[in-house]
Amino acid sequence: MGALVLAGCSTPPKAEGGFVGGDGSLTLIPPEQRQLAPRLVGETLDGELFDSDSLAGDVIVYNVWGSWCAPCRKEAPALEAAAQRTQATATFVGINTRDLDQAPAEAFMRSFGVTYRSIYDPEGRLLLLFGSSLPPSAIPSTLVVDTQGRLAARMLGAVTEATIVGVIEDVASGR
Repeated sequence: MGALVLAGCSTPPKAEGGFVGGDGSLTLIPPEQRQLAPRLVGETLDGELFDSDSLAGDVIVYNVWGSWCAPCRKEAPALEAAAQRTQATATFVGINTRDLDQAPAEAFMRSFGVTYRSIYDPEGRLLLLFGSSLPPSAIPSTLVVDTQGRLAARMLGAVTEATIVGVIEDVASGR
């Protein structure tokens, strides 16, 4: 994918409960080095068809999460607040993974008041489409796609509202 600018912790990801927790790293990709994000098509938790092509021209924030993931529970309120603050600038889409039954995922969304849609991806097939850009076992992870459909940023581990809003503002302004 080319050279990446890294900021954040340098500690390796930690294995906990059968998944690898993100290391807190933030990777910002300079515009001239960005690669196209994959097209994602799947069913949302509310039974609707999602096709990322319908968001062409938007900044897209993908958050990979699972109802069983403690860091995901910790970051859910921050993500929802960021989604509300940036709704004129970005579209948030969750990617629910490894929940073999939708009921816990739906309960998670209700419990944390998450209003943006989430694609149900119990086997992680959509995650694999990102290739080396997204370690499939680093949960939670957040990816930001620019208005040209290119991967612009990656955050491994729980994010804060301020961090994600700042990244969205940078990406939306063309940085």
